[in-house]
Amino acid sequence: MHRVLLAPALYAVDSFFPTQPQKTVRSVDKSHRATLFRFLEVVPLQSSTQDHHLEVAIRLIQQHRTARSTWLDVPTAEANESTTTSPAETLDLSWIPAKWWKLVTGQAASQRSVPPQQLHRPSFELCVFSHILLALQSGDLYMAGSAEYGDDYSQLVTWDEYHAQREAYGQQVNLPVEPKAFVQQVQQWLESSATTTDEAFPANTQVVWKDERLTIRRQPRQRPAGLTQLETLVAERLTPVHLLDVLTDKEVWLNWTRYFGPISGHEAKLDSPVGRYLATIFCYGCNIGPSQTARALRTFDRKQLAWVNQRHMTEETLQTAIRAIINAYNRFALPKFWGTGRRASVDGTKWDIYENNLLAEYHIRYGGYGGIGYYHVSDTYIALFSHFIPCGVWEAVFMLDGLLNNTSEIQPDTIHGDTQAQSATVFALAYLLGITLMPRIRNWKALTFYRPTRAVRYQHIDGLFSDTINWHLIETHLPDMLRVAVSIKGGTIKASTILRKLGTNSRKNKLYQAFHELGCAVRTGFLLQYIHDADLRSTIQAATNKSEAFNGFVQWLAFGDDGTLATNSRDEQRKRIQYNHLVANTLIFYNVFELTRILHDLNQQGYAFEPEAIAELSPYLTQHVNRFGLYHLDLQRQPQAIHYDVPISMKRPQDPLE
Repeated sequence: MHRVLLAPALYAVDSFFPTQPQKTVRSVDKSHRATLFRFLEVVPLQSSTQDHHLEVAIRLIQQHRTARSTWLDVPTAEANESTTTSPAETLDLSWIPAKWWKLVTGQAASQRSVPPQQLHRPSFELCVFSHILLALQSGDLYMAGSAEYGDDYSQLVTWDEYHAQREAYGQQVNLPVEPKAFVQQVQQWLESSATTTDEAFPANTQVVWKDERLTIRRQPRQRPAGLTQLETLVAERLTPVHLLDVLTDKEVWLNWTRYFGPISGHEAKLDSPVGRYLATIFCYGCNIGPSQTARALRTFDRKQLAWVNQRHMTEETLQTAIRAIINAYNRFALPKFWGTGRRASVDGTKWDIYENNLLAEYHIRYGGYGGIGYYHVSDTYIALFSHFIPCGVWEAVFMLDGLLNNTSEIQPDTIHGDTQAQSATVFALAYLLGITLMPRIRNWKALTFYRPTRAVRYQHIDGLFSDTINWHLIETHLPDMLRVAVSIKGGTIKASTILRKLGTNSRKNKLYQAFHELGCAVRTGFLLQYIHDADLRSTIQAATNKSEAFNGFVQWLAFGDDGTLATNSRDEQRKRIQYNHLVANTLIFYNVFELTRILHDLNQQGYAFEPEAIAELSPYLTQHVNRFGLYHLDLQRQPQAIHYDVPISMKRPQDPLE
């Protein structure tokens, strides 16, 4: 029934946008007005956010459906107080666009600050109906039970659950949950950041105005004293090792294969299960494939390796093994020279897959068909989480999932990335989740800087600002945004799911606009800090360099089949990324063990190095690793004799006509 009425109703609205307002109003009155009001009677429309102004306007035109007067009196505040009308039921006309204002109120657009006393009923009706169309398309209005026009936010926690958890959540992320207090805190923080940057600008020699644009000069990088000698000594003392030996040593140390077993949960009925698990991890983690691995090892059949992969290893158990390695890695003292564990960086690298795969997409930036391995790397170099995502998505959509799904002992609260790791909505959502987003933005000069208030001016950096934050929009929709954050923290919905909705919906969606406005404020504050603080710029650069180095590290380990994922199953592709992630973390763990041993031996021999030199070391070492195995050259081998003239009899193909 809803769909039968919705089609002509939306067609009626969509056909009459006010290019010639008076003719449009008369035509709607004659031909479609009854259909539109019938639609409102049968299909109850509800707001998906805390902005109920359009709902109030709908009820107003329904109350005056049979009125014959051209003008309607606007309900006054005194009239509302004399009834049981709630504050949400108060008529607010701020949603009416400028092009409609004079038609609806009879006032010039410049007089919007003066509350109108009357409304032109036909124009007001058409304005409301046209915005119903836009609100249904953007998701601001929904029809309960509808598949196409249902509530986009039905997966979130209920409003009762939100109100019960709101105060505790605010204390958890250290943010006020009352709209006015929240806006005041963000506004004061933005004002403080702008003032600090402006006052320190004359002394900031690395930032200058050039061609009416702000330019940041690169800070020269200096190698710490003794680093070259330390790298040479380490390279001389690294013990050559095979990847299978690395996996085996890790099993002896941590017994990490205990996390694998039959999916049914029963005991593994396998001969030498530990050996099969290690061979399977080597097989798929290095992308060799079961056939080539069986030829190289000779101990296992290819079917045995494929069986273990399908029946004994899942994404969950692989992630559990990765977490165990991370927790053990965190016990070393050496990674503390590289970072605190409170920061992480994200970056993606393309993996090739078959072009005829239905899941393959062409990547414009990297070229070729494939998918993106997306990694969260701690500032201590260990990789915390991995995804396999399509090429066509904005990588920042999946950035927050890795931090929220990370259950290891290393829990970062600050995240870095490249330009792909930022957008205004991601800045806003990260801020509400208590995560500090600090990406490396390549084209930051092209971004808009927002003033805290319209009246504020700055002495040195005023030319940066070109717009002002709409604090009223943030205040109105803060409960909606916090409800999203509470739902994500509680595991009701993924951050990537809601970010995809906010990214694909119409930009007229009010929740998107509120997130975007808050994100613009947070991003402006971050950019001001980025301009002011040279150490922050160096920290971001160093963090993103670690992610880029890790991408090269995992690709070096995936040497089989030219780095192409030879499977068309999306589930299997995700597992291959996790296998590779597991092997990479295993080698990182082994390298830190070796570096710790070498540094201890050097110290016993009387060598002393500055902490700055040790901090420049990296566990992404590969020069001592034998990827391809050991081959035996048998010069005593006696092959069969060559006979060049051996006759080959060939049967003539039968003529199909015979």
